[in-house]
Amino acid sequence: MTVQTRNYDEITSFLGKWGPFQRMIFISLAASILPNGFVGIYIVFVADSPSHECRIPEEYNISETWRNVSIPMVMKDGTLQRSSCFRYKMNAIRNFSYLNYIPDVDVNVSAVEQEKCNDGWIYSKEIYQSTIVTEWDLVCDNEYKIPLTSSMQFMGALAGTFISGQMSDRFGRRPVLFATMVIQVVTIFLQVFSPSWELFNFIFFLVGFGGFSNYVIAFVLGSEILSPETRVVFCSLGVFLSSALGYMVMPLVAYFLRTWRGLLVAMAASGLLYIPLWWFIPESPRWLLSQGRVEEAEAILRDAARRNGVTPPEVIFTPTEVESALIKREKKHNILTILRSCNMTSVTVLCSALWMIITLGYYSLILNTSNLHGDPYFNCFLSAITEVPAYFIAMLLLKYTPRKLCQSSTLFLGGIVILFIRLVPTDLPGVAIFLEMVGKFGITSAFCIVYAFTSELFPTVVRNMAMGTCSMAARISTIISPFVIYLGSYFKYLPYIVIGSLTVFAGMICFLLPETFKKVLPEMVDEMQRLKGLPSKKPTGAEHNTPVVQSEEKF
Repeated sequence: MTVQTRNYDEITSFLGKWGPFQRMIFISLAASILPNGFVGIYIVFVADSPSHECRIPEEYNISETWRNVSIPMVMKDGTLQRSSCFRYKMNAIRNFSYLNYIPDVDVNVSAVEQEKCNDGWIYSKEIYQSTIVTEWDLVCDNEYKIPLTSSMQFMGALAGTFISGQMSDRFGRRPVLFATMVIQVVTIFLQVFSPSWELFNFIFFLVGFGGFSNYVIAFVLGSEILSPETRVVFCSLGVFLSSALGYMVMPLVAYFLRTWRGLLVAMAASGLLYIPLWWFIPESPRWLLSQGRVEEAEAILRDAARRNGVTPPEVIFTPTEVESALIKREKKHNILTILRSCNMTSVTVLCSALWMIITLGYYSLILNTSNLHGDPYFNCFLSAITEVPAYFIAMLLLKYTPRKLCQSSTLFLGGIVILFIRLVPTDLPGVAIFLEMVGKFGITSAFCIVYAFTSELFPTVVRNMAMGTCSMAARISTIISPFVIYLGSYFKYLPYIVIGSLTVFAGMICFLLPETFKKVLPEMVDEMQRLKGLPSKKPTGAEHNTPVVQSEEKF
């Protein structure tokens, strides 16, 4: 006779769906993500490049007339403006000044040979008192260091999410969560004292290592502790909306702190919010059970029952259920499980492409806010506030419409609108900003939807692995995204053409994937839906005989 074992959600159903314990976990984990939204993209202000031109030292002792024409005029983005990287040769200018020649009357200034800014630059302080660009002259020949700085943070995120994932599986969610919080806060504070761009960059790698890792672990911890009904809301509004709220606060703080070191102090100080969370966020009972630490898991669940005012069963986990949990942990699936199936490999490749394109567009548009016409603080706040309705729209689309339709429609909206920016006349910058925000709205909605869509495509036995593969692919896009914006230094609209074209292409990719709307999540590999055109494969062996527990879980 086969003994039926309950799954974890059935075992813990005595806690109810939305009691004081669930609210505490929801609010605490959402609060832990707020600082990530706050500090996640401060580089848009810390590494912004203010208007600048070659410095003309007083020791050249030239007349005011010749000083005013010593910087050549260049055509940039359709307008004539003073050069940022070149000046006329100062020896020639000084000689003309001594002879009291008049520019363009006695001397054709444009015929004078040019030279680089050998004496440094002067920077406008209209917006910023200082940035790392003004601190270490990251302009002209060193301009490539600005996107490289952002990429270093995302490289740290790539390494951090990979390593912290392994560590949290081994040592537990809670200790690794707070360890990465400490790394984030300490490294941001250390950046304040950076004496060089090279050291700043190295520390920024560590900032990315900690910051993105605690975001991911909080996501996993909430998914494991909360009930299936609450989990759906947490993994969308609890995670994404909380990050968006932190992102909205960042430009407001930056507006009042115009020096990059002062802004970083505020970024590090936001970590004080983490301290009280130590007493509110428990370890994952689900993880403890998988490690055989049954007494600790039961202690957390009994405390949760006390908070919710319910009476827990005398025995929460039966010996059979404990044994089943340990067996499931020992039976691991690896990347070969995916590669053995042509269908699963194809779906993984398509989903990874979706994640890469959506992430590339999302982060590129965020990094581009400081380049938009008008006040960079207002533009950044506008970019942040568009995320709030985007996540609500994503929730409604996920609830009522087929996955391929909601994913493709948001991508087409974002991509087509971004492409239209190229057609806006230069004398209508407000229209261009509006279109960019609409485009970001679409891509942000797609960003939220792709998490749910991907999780529903793969069977439980490899779902985490498949999601991790897509996430790794997305991290590669974050590393590339600063250089997509850098293309704008060659042609203003090139980033929009790249982002818009790729996003529309991603919208087309969606139609190749199977539909998952209102369908039960697959548990085993043979239950996974197949791409059209691929031959079906009959299940064999253990997979065919294994009883399936149908799950309504969406994450």
